[in-house]
Amino acid sequence: MINSIEIVGLVAGGLTTASFVPQVYKTYKSKSTDSLSLTMLIVFFIGIILWLIYGIYVNSIAMMLTNSITAVLSFILIYFKLRLK
Repeated sequence: MINSIEIVGLVAGGLTTASFVPQVYKTYKSKSTDSLSLTMLIVFFIGIILWLIYGIYVNSIAMMLTNSITAVLSFILIYFKLRLK
């Protein structure tokens, strides 16, 4: 059974993850990454991967689920940044 703090984590992680969707969509549609910092994206991606590892270690479904999705979205932005130079 999922406890109430995991629900808070799922909502928080869901909102944080959802915040990346418009940026990925805008970048895909415009084919422009001029306003994106590659350094920031890489540091952010590494941080998300570390949060995912931590979530696995503490067995938090909220951290595992939301950080997995955010890692994919941030990786897509890194791909676009490198590909659309």
